[in-house]
Amino acid sequence: MQEDKKMKVKKGWLAVGVGLEDEDGGFQRFVIPISYLYHPLFNRLLEKAHEVYGYHTTGPLRLPCSVEDFLHLRWRIEKETNSHHHHYHLPSSLSFHSC
Repeated sequence: MQEDKKMKVKKGWLAVGVGLEDEDGGFQRFVIPISYLYHPLFNRLLEKAHEVYGYHTTGPLRLPCSVEDFLHLRWRIEKETNSHHHHYHLPSSLSFHSC
């Protein structure tokens, strides 16, 4: 029962698995707000996840990105969300090493 409690995610949140196949430790679990799904930077990562894993996977949504790059992406989304500007700046040269 304790383990079931751990796996539950609050309403409005989504569990994702972050990591690269060749990284030690496999995937790391993160819980993110569903609002991330609408952010253009996160959408790029979702497109890459589709290319790598397809639509039909089991378990949490898997993101093909290093944990370090994911944490940077999350920081950028939070920074933009908390700023007074409600539009997104997407530089054409944006890229992460693994995302």
